[in-house]
Amino acid sequence: MNILTLSCWSHSIKYHLFSWGGESLLAAGLVKRVGLGGTSITIEVPGRTAETEDVEFVDHLAAVALILETLSDPRYGVDGEAAQIGAVGHRVAHGGERFHHSVVIDDQVLDAIRDLQQLAPLHNAANIAGIEAAMGLLPHLPQVAIFDTAFHVTMPDFAYIYPLPYEWYKKFGVRRYGFHGPSHIYLSRRAAMLLGKPADACNLITIHIDKGVSLCAIRNGASIDTSMGLTPLEGAVMETRSGDFDAGITAFIMQQMNLSAREMESILNQKSGIRGITGWNAERRQILEAAVGGYPRCRLALEMEAYRLKKYIGAYLAAVGPLDAVVFTSGAGELEWFARELALGGLECFGVLPDPERNRAIRSEREEALITGDASPVKVFVIPTDEELVFAQDVTAILSGEYSDHLHYDYSFGRPGFVPLQSAV
Repeated sequence: MNILTLSCWSHSIKYHLFSWGGESLLAAGLVKRVGLGGTSITIEVPGRTAETEDVEFVDHLAAVALILETLSDPRYGVDGEAAQIGAVGHRVAHGGERFHHSVVIDDQVLDAIRDLQQLAPLHNAANIAGIEAAMGLLPHLPQVAIFDTAFHVTMPDFAYIYPLPYEWYKKFGVRRYGFHGPSHIYLSRRAAMLLGKPADACNLITIHIDKGVSLCAIRNGASIDTSMGLTPLEGAVMETRSGDFDAGITAFIMQQMNLSAREMESILNQKSGIRGITGWNAERRQILEAAVGGYPRCRLALEMEAYRLKKYIGAYLAAVGPLDAVVFTSGAGELEWFARELALGGLECFGVLPDPERNRAIRSEREEALITGDASPVKVFVIPTDEELVFAQDVTAILSGEYSDHLHYDYSFGRPGFVPLQSAV
């Protein structure tokens, strides 16, 4: 029995097929431009060349059906029994205060996820569409929700409540929730293993860098603060999101440009951050190449990103206390060394002693590496994340009756001898 994991966004679906327990990755892929036309599906099977096929317009239901069809297609899918799916794990962006860990989806859980849609309308709506599609197409299989917010339920109230009218929290749920929980779980467990310490004895700062960027302050294995807030807009500079800025700018620009709330939200989420500074709608690796090549606005964007990361690292050092390690993800190729070098520069006073040669020597996006000197009191690791493996192992643990929550489950990737799975889409 195998596990299919689905990460559904407004106009794309990322999928992975794992063997039971997440012991091996059987296939992975991406459906692009869901609901937009010009749709395509990519499938990657380890050991084979990735295949891409253009298809007609599809909504989320048709896209999930296409994924199932593609996985079992003898031309480029997986063989016979390997295509047999026994359960589906769904990424759900927002679990609010209700969901503290992954759960089997039933009608009550799905209704609760719908009720939380107001807290993450751009994310939960797509997650719900994917769940409904999978439940309709695979009605007899267990479906499990894995929440981005669940890892951060250990934050104390003084870290998650905003200095705003308290009734906003009580009436509308306005508070810090945080996101990228599965990634921070993976990074923290891998770092603990590399440090040779139990996860619940580690103090860490984990940094997830992708289209969205979030940092997590981890004390004794548990999240005590994180940079994203009520929505994924708060925090570090991101690919298209602004991150932190003076809230007064919002009202000022809305008045100056006669913008609606929806228009302003779109600008902050889709036209700000690195894209807003550079004016480029480009992938991160292209921005890195241009910054290293001397393009001024790309260099400025990377310096702004690094400065914000450095400030968060300093703040979380104060919050966490004695620190074991800082952990970066890696996913944009060799030139990520440049962004890390900018972010770590000047942290020597905190016991962070980077080794430039180790940092620049990383050549693979799937390579785990120590990038500080042997004498550095605080270690810095580069650890490619694997959120989908967390999904698969949560599904396995729940259906096997071995799971209570993420803090107490013995994930395989936190054990000695674990070998990171082959790169996927």
